[in-house]
Amino acid sequence: MSNIQDILKERILVLDGAMGTMLQRYKFTEEDFRGERFKDWKSPLQGNNDLLSLTQPEAIAEVHRKYFEAGADIVETNTFSGTTIAMADYDMEEVVYDLNYESARIAKEVANEFTEKEPHKPRFVAGSIGPTNKTASMSPDVNDPGFRAVSFDELRLAYKQQVEALLDGGSDLLLVETIFDTLNAKAALFAIEEVKEERGVDVPIMVSGTITDASGRTLSGQTAEAFLISISHIPILSVGFNCALGANQLVPHLEVISAKTEHAVSAHPNAGLPNAFGEYDETPEQMAEQIKEYVEKGLVNIVGGCCGTTPEHIKAIAELVKQFTPRGIKDKN
Repeated sequence: MSNIQDILKERILVLDGAMGTMLQRYKFTEEDFRGERFKDWKSPLQGNNDLLSLTQPEAIAEVHRKYFEAGADIVETNTFSGTTIAMADYDMEEVVYDLNYESARIAKEVANEFTEKEPHKPRFVAGSIGPTNKTASMSPDVNDPGFRAVSFDELRLAYKQQVEALLDGGSDLLLVETIFDTLNAKAALFAIEEVKEERGVDVPIMVSGTITDASGRTLSGQTAEAFLISISHIPILSVGFNCALGANQLVPHLEVISAKTEHAVSAHPNAGLPNAFGEYDETPEQMAEQIKEYVEKGLVNIVGGCCGTTPEHIKAIAELVKQFTPRGIKDKN
């Protein structure tokens, strides 16, 4: 298979859009989420989108297919909450390996279909590693600032299990994304390095933080540059930002990291900011128009969409970036 590092020097790669936005269109019921295997499960399961890789695999494959058809080079596995820590909400810790393995397998199967049809445009699968629903560097309790809901070691072990299953299922790269607490991300990156060493494999890693508000900081208080510095000891493929903001609000933060890193830079913003109903109104044309600024300024190597984006958004972005050359990446040799 072609080397993704080489392709990044030739063209801007396109990442897929939102999985959750697409799954909402199916209007799955509690019964659909449970399927046959979990029909007697003790907790309510509706809303556990990762579980659909086991109970509605055809829908997951169909979403991946639509993104590849729209022009995506990379799709993310349906595993954003695929850790024992996040799955504890549904009492589903024991299912975590299966969830990640099957999600990666489904995505890889679809990727292979497209690579066979278009060998000149190989398709890749990024194992999606979300931030979990706990934070290692802040207290959830205002009255007890020293309290932590999770430890670094608990995170590391949970991430390690997720990483092993994502690789077993066929992921080509790993995407540590929507990072709001860099300590959580460090646990994930530590776990990945452990697995790489144990297995003697080298897997490309994408790291994507999230700027949570107009102050331009992550939730744990880092600026874009501080975030970049704090993960720079790890050998990574790309660094960037996703979620939280619309495309135009991300520009200054991308400018900072693009100027400071020798790695590829990625961005997958939301389709604007949510409206009063929590929905995203930005059209594919509006979003592509904003992303044009990224490519005109030479800020990115990988671009896609987060919340509210659909295959139509990705198609508009893919058409746009064809006309531009990627940001230059320094050779590390």
